[in-house]
Amino acid sequence: MALKMTPLVLAAASLAVPALAAPETRRGNETIKKYCTGDYLNYCGNLAPEDAKLDACFEKNWKSLSENCRRAIDAYQASQGNKKG
Repeated sequence: MALKMTPLVLAAASLAVPALAAPETRRGNETIKKYCTGDYLNYCGNLAPEDAKLDACFEKNWKSLSENCRRAIDAYQASQGNKKG
């Protein structure tokens, strides 16, 4: 499953590392932050928000992510015109 999740993964990570927060367009939206921060900490918290491996970590753990996080990611991608393939 190929996901283009850089902005959304970074959105989830931005709560864990607020000092590294970038503009909203890069970090995603508040829904992503609300519903995916726990998943970021559980599955990918060993990676820094700017680490290129973070996208792969979320992709690898996609089926383990909470339903709310997956829905938030799907909604964000739909709003940005990104589609999973």
